Amino acid sequence: MSYVIGVDLGTSAVKVLLVDREGTVAAEASRSYPLFHEHSGWSEQKPDDWVDATLEALKELSSAAGVSAEQIEGISFSGQMHGLVLLNEAGDPIRNAILWNDTRTTAQCREIEATLGDKLLSVTRNPALEGFTLPKILWVRQYEPQAFAEAKLFLLPKDYVRYRLTGELHMDYSDAAGTLILDVAGKKWSSDVLAAFGLPASFCPPLVESHGLVGTLLPEAAAASGLLPSTKVFAGGADNACGAIGAGILSEGLTLCSIGTSGVILSYENDKDKDFGGKVHFFNHGKEDSFYAMGVTLAAGYSLSWFKKTFAPNESFDQLLQGVNEVKPGANGLLFTPYLVGERTPHADPAIRASFIGVDGSHERIHFARAVMEGITFSLNESVDMFRKAGKTVDTIVSIGGGAQNPVWLQMQADIFGANVVALENEQGPGLGAAMLAAYGCGWYPSLEACAQQYVKHAVSYEPQAEAVEAYKGLFRVYQQVYAQTRGLNEALVPYRN
Repeated sequence: MSYVIGVDLGTSAVKVLLVDREGTVAAEASRSYPLFHEHSGWSEQKPDDWVDATLEALKELSSAAGVSAEQIEGISFSGQMHGLVLLNEAGDPIRNAILWNDTRTTAQCREIEATLGDKLLSVTRNPALEGFTLPKILWVRQYEPQAFAEAKLFLLPKDYVRYRLTGELHMDYSDAAGTLILDVAGKKWSSDVLAAFGLPASFCPPLVESHGLVGTLLPEAAAASGLLPSTKVFAGGADNACGAIGAGILSEGLTLCSIGTSGVILSYENDKDKDFGGKVHFFNHGKEDSFYAMGVTLAAGYSLSWFKKTFAPNESFDQLLQGVNEVKPGANGLLFTPYLVGERTPHADPAIRASFIGVDGSHERIHFARAVMEGITFSLNESVDMFRKAGKTVDTIVSIGGGAQNPVWLQMQADIFGANVVALENEQGPGLGAAMLAAYGCGWYPSLEACAQQYVKHAVSYEPQAEAVEAYKGLFRVYQQVYAQTRGLNEALVPYRN
């Protein structure tokens, strides 16, 4: 039996999967690493923490009973998007990586808008948001000029890990699309964007398809991971692209709901000229010459994790949510907006913060828990609503991530989205998508679609319940008013944040 490995480099941990030709996950391992929040809105990690954790997880995986290193043919990657890793001439990081959920770069976003004008959306197909990579580059250049003077090239998180494993520098299109430097439709680094900000072409790594073979393992990486130096290494993709692949979102009409630390609503596109006016993201897919439109909630699963950590630190999530199914839609008149770290879609606002609206003395902790789950889903529904207004059909949504682990939440998604929501039998998220890219790259299947037919299995489906759908329609209209009503208050509180 032959195997491939999918590596999913997340925000809090790396997860690695060992998958056979039939799509069965034979083993998995994970390792966590710390986040650093030196100031409000800052979010950083040490790039070498990713490498160490990945090698440790691979070592555990390669020791799985009954599987020899010779049986493992290839490895590919999924990674958190947008994070900035700056390398010096020697190929070493010059500072911590600045992550996707870091919001310090508002001034740089305004600079990008003023400098590029209409080219911003016509070339990069995305608005200038704090989470993207180019604003981080400009921030380092402005505030850490000595460090920036050392920088010779930038990478994204998974690309740095892959570089340390192979010695080869590359970036795939799906991840490059989140930098604001890529010509998304033209599939090349934009000379206009680079020239506008005085960045040399050599600052960007070579581009490659997600299933592209980029090398084999360095001897020291092979020894540390327990794999053979001859193991094939494939580029991989952005976490959202790999999540879509792993959920079989490879054709028009299918939509993905992914609830991890952040939350994503993603819809497949094969028209490179489709214009959403910057209201949602438009990125290259991990499938060659394909694209996807995507809305993002910055603090989706993070909102529920925050709630548990703050109000039930010694309980499991099952204990925290026990009885939530007995609370009717609307949590007894309690609304939550999940703006703990700002918001992305549809409100690109780093200053907005979360709110509980409608609190009274009758509310118990379970009402707050239900409101958090509903608020996360309402935020995701903002993207569903925009897709429908743009003429897209959204009637079947494949749900993955933390939101797919709880039947109550799956039914809630069906009721709020007003669509059939499908869970997966073998839900492994972006890690499975990365493994599928390796399987396709190894030549096991003639296409990603053929691979998906074998690897992706639908499980239970949840249909929207008419009474709940009507209740949530009214609640969603109220939810949509909270941002405008609280924006000024949150802006006034900015000077008081640490």
